[in-house]
Amino acid sequence: MSRLVITGLGATTPIGGDVPTTWANALAGTAGPKTLEHEWVEQYRLPVTFAAEVAVEPAEVLTRPETKRMDRSTQLGMVAAREAWKDSGLDQQDVDADRFAVSFATGIGGVWTLLDSWDTLREKGPRRVLPMTVPMLMPNGAAGAISLDLGARAGARTAVSACASGVEALALAIDLLRSGEADVVLAGGAEAAIHPLPLAAFANMQALSRRNDDPAAASRPYDTDRDGFVMGEGAGALVIETEEHAKARGAHIYAELAGGGVTSDAHHITAPDPEGLGATRALRKALDASQASAEDVTHVNAHATSTPKGDEPEYTAMRAAFGAHVDNVCVSATKSQTGHLLGAAGAVESVLTVKALADRLAPVTINLENQDPSIPLDVVTGTPRTLPAGDQVAVCSSFGFGGHNAVAAFRTV
Repeated sequence: MSRLVITGLGATTPIGGDVPTTWANALAGTAGPKTLEHEWVEQYRLPVTFAAEVAVEPAEVLTRPETKRMDRSTQLGMVAAREAWKDSGLDQQDVDADRFAVSFATGIGGVWTLLDSWDTLREKGPRRVLPMTVPMLMPNGAAGAISLDLGARAGARTAVSACASGVEALALAIDLLRSGEADVVLAGGAEAAIHPLPLAAFANMQALSRRNDDPAAASRPYDTDRDGFVMGEGAGALVIETEEHAKARGAHIYAELAGGGVTSDAHHITAPDPEGLGATRALRKALDASQASAEDVTHVNAHATSTPKGDEPEYTAMRAAFGAHVDNVCVSATKSQTGHLLGAAGAVESVLTVKALADRLAPVTINLENQDPSIPLDVVTGTPRTLPAGDQVAVCSSFGFGGHNAVAAFRTV
C-alpha cells in the first residue's frame, strides 16, 4: 500500500496570515482573541464581545472581484489553498487534472452571505438579492471554488461535520488516494462565522467564554477556571500525494499522513459522550490504519476547546486509547491561541501537527494556570517542547456537535 505524504501547507489564522507566521506565533504563545470592534456588537447587545478574527484580511490577498464573488469562508479557504499549492511546488504540468481532487470542509459555510441576503430581501426586495447568492452560501462553495481555481477534476468533496469537519476532510482524502481515484488531493477546511447570530446562539447555549474583560486569556483548555470556547475564524490546507507521485517530481515531504479514524457517538446532539467511547474508537482506528501502536505516539494536538464538559472526556479517550503511555505523550491545545475555528479547526491544527513533526517542536498551550486535576495530561506550556529523534507518530483530534469524532495520525519521514 502506497504511503501518503504531505508536500504543501497553507493557513490563514488569528495568529498569522500564512503558515510561517502562524507557526512562529504558535511557538511563541501568541493570543489571537480580541475585543470585536464592529457596530453590530453594541447594536445587538451581544453577551460576548470578543472573538479571534484572522490576522490578515482576505481582501489583502485576493483581488476585489474574487472577494465580491466569494463568501468570507470561501475567501479564507482560497487563501490557504493557494499557499499550500504554491508550497507544494506543483503546477498544472505536474499532475493529471483527472487525478487531482479537492476535499475541503466547513462546519457552517456561507453564513454571512445567507444572513446578509435575508436582510437585503426584507429591506430592499427580491430583485436586489445578488445572483451569486446560492454559490456563495452553499457549504461546498470553498471546495468548488478551489477545484475551479486549481483545475482539480477528480472530485470536489465537502465534509460538513461541525467541528470535526477539517480532520474528516483528511480522512476523505485518504480514501480518494488509497482507492486509486487520485494521485494528489488538496484537503483542508475553512470557517468564517464570527457573526452576531452564531455568537448569540453559542452564548445562549453557554458554550462561549464570557471573559469580555480579558479576551486574550479567555480560551483556557484544561484549566480549572475554563468557562467556554472562543469563536475563531480561518482556514488550513494540506497537499497530500502518493509517495510515488511526490518522489517522481522531487517534492519536499513534510510528513506522512499515516491514517485516519472517523466514528460517531450516537449519544447527544451537542454533549460529548462522557466516557469518550466514540473518541476512543476514532483514536484506535487512526492508529490501526497507520499500523502504529500507542507507544509510537509522542505528540497530540488535542481538540481541547476549553469547555467545562468537553475537555475531560477527551482525556478519558486518550487514556483508554494510549493506556499508561498517555503520560509520555506531550499535548498541545492550540485553540488557547487561535480560538475555535469550528469546521476549520482540525485543518489548521493538522497543519500545526505536521509542522511539529517536521521541526521536532510541539507548540505551547497558553492560559493554563491551574490544571484540572481530573485531566493529568503532560501539557506543553511556557516554551515549545522538543520532540524526540527517530520515527514517531503525532495525532490531531477533532470532535463536533452531532457526535462526530475524527482523528488523523501523522508519521515522521
